[in-house]
Amino acid sequence: MNTARDEWVYSFSADALQKQMRFAIDEFNREQVRWSKVKSVDRSQVSQRLKWSESLLAKVQRSPAPPLAQALVVVAHYRPYVRVDYYADPVFSDRLTGNHAAMFGASLQLANACIAISAPGPASTFRALASDRLCDWHFMGDTQMYSLARYDEAGARIDNITDWSLAEFKKHYQPGRGRKPRPITKEAIFHYVYAVLHDPIYRETYAQNLKREFPRIPLYGDSEATFWQWAAWGEALMALHIGYEQVAPFALVRTDVPDEKVRASGQPPKCILKSDKDTGRITLDSETTLSGVPREAWAYTLGNRCAIDWVLDQYKEKKPKDPTIRAKFDTYRFADHKEKVIELLMRVTTVSVETVRIVAAIKAAGR
Repeated sequence: MNTARDEWVYSFSADALQKQMRFAIDEFNREQVRWSKVKSVDRSQVSQRLKWSESLLAKVQRSPAPPLAQALVVVAHYRPYVRVDYYADPVFSDRLTGNHAAMFGASLQLANACIAISAPGPASTFRALASDRLCDWHFMGDTQMYSLARYDEAGARIDNITDWSLAEFKKHYQPGRGRKPRPITKEAIFHYVYAVLHDPIYRETYAQNLKREFPRIPLYGDSEATFWQWAAWGEALMALHIGYEQVAPFALVRTDVPDEKVRASGQPPKCILKSDKDTGRITLDSETTLSGVPREAWAYTLGNRCAIDWVLDQYKEKKPKDPTIRAKFDTYRFADHKEKVIELLMRVTTVSVETVRIVAAIKAAGR
């Protein structure tokens, strides 16, 4: 989804999110009364306490925003390995449509494995990352998502991989060789695709194509064993990337040295959140460091950042750009999330190391 007002509709705190959205709804509805009976909205005259886009200006003439609803606070992926609370009201997001409900149900919370890929573009480096929930348009740069299945209006689950595709895979890998084969499934094909999209040789060979068009998937080899090996790699990668919050934490070494000067002033430790690849160290704040990050962990990159640095960047303390959020709702403090972030970094380190290991096996495989 594309919100056009991220600082309003995303938050690391569901309570904080509801407070700012209650304000946004009230402000929008006051403006709706003002502008509902005129031909067009004068952007220079609307309340400057909200962030307006052309989409929101058009909506303010149509109808009031519905009251705050806790059911609209859902979990979304904002950036790789960073989940946030999101207020899923289409009024306040420029792109939140029926397509999203088709992928995640009317509640927008039904689990559905998806492959997110970088949108084609001349400057893009190809990226792929699995998710099972709503993702922001800038999840890992401009992003497109393709799900294993979709839901109709009655909630029935429909396969997105077609019967034709299933038949093509069976014809190629199981052309009737006497014995009863292990049945190829649509989910296995989905895993096969995910492995291919992580193949360094594929990415290098088709680098220019991937800048211009939707990926095309080759059929590697012609044996059933080859298919299942690729499907197993894709399944393992998808389990890591979707289930990153449940993987075993990597045994990083935590060191805490009290910052006496800061403590004497009654302030929390100064937020730093920087990594040092050469020393294998992550500095969280003026008191705490994590060391022992293996070199392999830095090699797992999504665009211009490794997975660890995506996490560090999103949890930094930054002054909000939106003036109203900055003045009224700037409550984020890293200290409130520190222990959660430490655990997350340990788990993402495991994910990174295992991803690099699997991708190395993929690269070494025959095609």
